[in-house]
Amino acid sequence: MKILVCISHVPDTTSKINFTDDDTKFDTNGVSFVINPNDEFGLTRAMWFKEKQGASVDVVNVGGPDTEPTIRKCLAIGADNAIRVNANPTDSLFVAQELASVAKNGGYDLVIAGRESIDYNGGVVPGMLAALLDANFVNTCISLEVEGTSATAIREIDGGKETIKATLPLVIGGQKGLVEESDLRIPNMRGIMMARKKPLSVVEPTGSASQSEPSSFSKPAPKGSVTLVSADNLDELINLLHKEAKVI
Repeated sequence: MKILVCISHVPDTTSKINFTDDDTKFDTNGVSFVINPNDEFGLTRAMWFKEKQGASVDVVNVGGPDTEPTIRKCLAIGADNAIRVNANPTDSLFVAQELASVAKNGGYDLVIAGRESIDYNGGVVPGMLAALLDANFVNTCISLEVEGTSATAIREIDGGKETIKATLPLVIGGQKGLVEESDLRIPNMRGIMMARKKPLSVVEPTGSASQSEPSSFSKPAPKGSVTLVSADNLDELINLLHKEAKVI
C-alpha cells in the first residue's frame, strides 16, 4: 500500500500573531512553525500502517523552502520520502490541485490529510482533493483500518459516530482520535540522522491559477474591562448583573 500524507506548515499556537502591509500579510517574524496537529495524527496512523502492514509512506507539502524543517521532521518521525511543491499556498483550491497532481503521479492508494489546518481553518482541501482524484472520501475521520483494498473508517457526526466501509483509493480528513495523543511521535536522534539522508524532492507547481486571495486580516476584538465587586457587596453585584450584563 502506498500512502501519501499531506502536511501543512502552521504557526505554533503559542506564537504571537501580527500582520503587516496594512493588515494584508501575515508577519512570520519571531513565529515558530510546526506540523499541523491534524496532519500529525494522520502521519502517526500512516506510521502504524508502515510498521504493521509494510506500507510505504511519503509526505507532501505545498510551500517555500522555509517549510523544509517541518518536512524533515516528518522524515525523522519515519516517512520514507518527502515532496515539496515549490509554491506559496495561496488558496485552498490551488493547494488541492497541486496535491492532486502529486498524488496522481505517485499512484497512491491512500491519501491522508488533516481535517483542517489550524491557521486558516478552511477545512475544504481534503474534499477538493478527493474530488480531483475521483477517490472515495471520509472527513472528520477518527479511526481507520485497511485490509487489502477495503477500508473501514469511523467519523464524527453530530451527536455520535458513523462507521463507513470504502474501497481504495481513499482520501481521509483526519483529526484528533485517529490515534491517541500519547501515540504521537517525537523524533529521536537516530531518526533525525536518518532524515538527512532521505530524499526530499522539490517539484515546481503545475501552473494552477489561484481563485481567491486575502484582502485583509484582523485580530479578535480585545476583551472588555473587568469590574471587580467586593465579596460583601451583593447588592452592587446584582445591580451590575441586571443593568449592565443583563443576565438576570
